[in-house]
Amino acid sequence: MKRYDAIVIGGGLVGSAIAYGLSRESLKTALIDEGDVAFRASRGNFGLVWVQSKGLGAPHYQRWTRLSAEEWPKLAAELGERTGIAVGLEQPGGVQLCLGQEEFAERRAMMEQMRREAGNFGFEYRMLDRDELAEKLPGLGPDVTGGSWTPYDGHVNSLYLLHALHKGFIERGGAYIPNRTVDYAGVAPNEFRLGSGADEIAAPKIVLAAGLGNAKLAPLFGLDAPVRPQRGQILVTERTERLWPMPIGSLRQTLEGSIMIGSSEEEVGFDTGQKPEVMATMAERAVKTFPWLAELQIVRAWAALRVMPPDGKPIYDESEKFPGAFTANCHSGVTLAGAHANAFAPMVAAGALDPMMVPFSAKRFDVSQAA
Repeated sequence: MKRYDAIVIGGGLVGSAIAYGLSRESLKTALIDEGDVAFRASRGNFGLVWVQSKGLGAPHYQRWTRLSAEEWPKLAAELGERTGIAVGLEQPGGVQLCLGQEEFAERRAMMEQMRREAGNFGFEYRMLDRDELAEKLPGLGPDVTGGSWTPYDGHVNSLYLLHALHKGFIERGGAYIPNRTVDYAGVAPNEFRLGSGADEIAAPKIVLAAGLGNAKLAPLFGLDAPVRPQRGQILVTERTERLWPMPIGSLRQTLEGSIMIGSSEEEVGFDTGQKPEVMATMAERAVKTFPWLAELQIVRAWAALRVMPPDGKPIYDESEKFPGAFTANCHSGVTLAGAHANAFAPMVAAGALDPMMVPFSAKRFDVSQAA
């Protein structure tokens, strides 16, 4: 049996960022990755570092997302220097466009509520009218009435990010264990044994970051992870001249010039198929926003499953029954990579979550405790 200081279950963006952070904390860490049989949310996401719509009615979530955005330049630079992989971070701010005065008014009200809720922490935003946006975004359609802008937003190449986190983790001495599932678990306080086939590993700390798999894994460790799948679809156009200086919420132009169209939400269980009606709705809104997009060919399309907690906000917990066991659940693996590597991982290494993480506990869903 091989022993480690920590084990992370889940080799996607959440688990890889945490494992990378633990290895940086000088913990001998094993990362178990289920491989291509998994749902692979990390390979199907949109690639946004997105702050402006996170945390409405939940200031703690807004602060956590902001912290991550602030950590992102440091993480990207460190990964580039250590691995030679440029993750393509661009963080010039981002804009969410509105079609019609009603959308614009609703967006303004939402952004102002977030500003009020931020309190002394602050929340910078601007509502831009159509004329201001047209100067920044060539070919803007007549149906666009304005949009909200914040300076915190950006985007990356999420596949390069995943590759860089894996490579950086291994170069720091981490043990990457691919194409493995957890067949059994021996659980005791500060002593966790996992088996996969004939192999067995053990560690005093364990982090469950297996995405949708956490729902079944968590109870074994005295934890709760009530996550469900939510399907999102993405369309990708052929490459064209780079025109946009920033990501646009449901639209973003990659460094290579292709344009990604997204932002669908479907409650269809574990179905990873695609629905033409949803794709048509996405394309229709994109063309209303920028009519010239209609001239581009769609070259790729896919669907992927988000890891969605009941209220859409992340779940972070440490087990009271089995100290040393932690769980991390969210649908924002790209946005929160900075916080997972640079803030959450050091908490795990220290053996306890910071009090700032208390509002993220799954206990918030326990009606008996809430009462």
